[in-house]
Amino acid sequence: MQRDARHNFMRLMLGACALFAMSAALVQAQTPPPPWTQGRSAEQESSPLKPLAPPPTATPGKEIPLAKAKLPPGFKIELWAEGIPNARSLALGAKGTVFVSTRLRTEVYAVVDRGGSREVKMITKGLNSPNGVAFKGGALYVAEISRVLRYDNIEDQLDNPPEPKVVIDTLPKDLPHGWKFLKVGPDGWIYFDVGAPCNICVPPATHAQIVRLQPESGTLETYAMGVRHSVGMDFHPVTKELWFTDNGRDWLGDNAPSDELNRAPRSGLHFGYPYCHQGDTLDPELGKNRRCGEFVKPVLKLGPHVAALGMRFYDGKMFPAEYHNNIFIALHGSWNRNEKSGYNLTRVSFGPNGEPKAEVFVGGILDGQNFWGRLVDVLVMRDGSLLVSDDWNGAIYRITYSK
Repeated sequence: MQRDARHNFMRLMLGACALFAMSAALVQAQTPPPPWTQGRSAEQESSPLKPLAPPPTATPGKEIPLAKAKLPPGFKIELWAEGIPNARSLALGAKGTVFVSTRLRTEVYAVVDRGGSREVKMITKGLNSPNGVAFKGGALYVAEISRVLRYDNIEDQLDNPPEPKVVIDTLPKDLPHGWKFLKVGPDGWIYFDVGAPCNICVPPATHAQIVRLQPESGTLETYAMGVRHSVGMDFHPVTKELWFTDNGRDWLGDNAPSDELNRAPRSGLHFGYPYCHQGDTLDPELGKNRRCGEFVKPVLKLGPHVAALGMRFYDGKMFPAEYHNNIFIALHGSWNRNEKSGYNLTRVSFGPNGEPKAEVFVGGILDGQNFWGRLVDVLVMRDGSLLVSDDWNGAIYRITYSK
């Protein structure tokens, strides 16, 4: 009797284990892969690569090896502000305050120049990836994943910021490529991206585009389509046309596709995602029965997996005349390329016929496979100097020129 009971018990246990294994396998099969792995080939599935996460705290300024940075003759880079963990997008207030966003944290900061020394103030916290900041009419606009907030009269209330007003709270809630970059256009509207909710997919009609928001009424319009993820944009100082960077898809190999610099002279244009990459490469799956000629080609290929982020036209007067109306682009640097690429500040100049040329302006950040910083955004100051944010070290650098 006891032997039969033990035998039946063992049969039940074995059956339960088998059922548990089957259930686990079913759950695993039904669980979608992390967004950053979408589009990987079977051979790439064994790769241990994963996104690079910046340090949780800022690097002390004296430990940042800025002396390794390489710039053209006459230019100098120095530490301007430190102690801003995950420092990302930059915006300049009417009274000279520099506002600094974060993406992997919840805070927004303000940096006040006290005439040679800078004071860093935390002005918001508890926000959902507040990567986008813009200043307009005395107010600071902050973009979270699914909404845009407005802080009125902010520069007079840095020590006791007002409660924000909600400008719009109906944006998509997808976390992949959900962080925003804000830019005030010459028309007074606020432009920003709504990224693709995936590495590669046919996006919903609400995604993979640049939109513009009328800040007073909350009206939202699509401006450009087929944009995978733009985390940097600016308007040409003369033509007032929108230019923007766009990050290419992953897992097509180390050397494709390239990140892009694009120009949108009017609304309603389609820039190719997810069907055509870098203007000349059809997607192996989604590009079937399509032609790259259907879409707007990029002005310039910036390099594969370089993570082109913030960009600004230089309209200051400190740098030599040949830099006027050039573009500076922060290349954050690759995370899934066998040989790292990017990790610099790139200058784009234009020839007599408007032909673009890209060259490294600030190098020395990447040494072989090792890097000491990751640049995110650039900002032209009123004195003509250039600020550059670094989310890896939680710092802001200032670039100046003298003969």
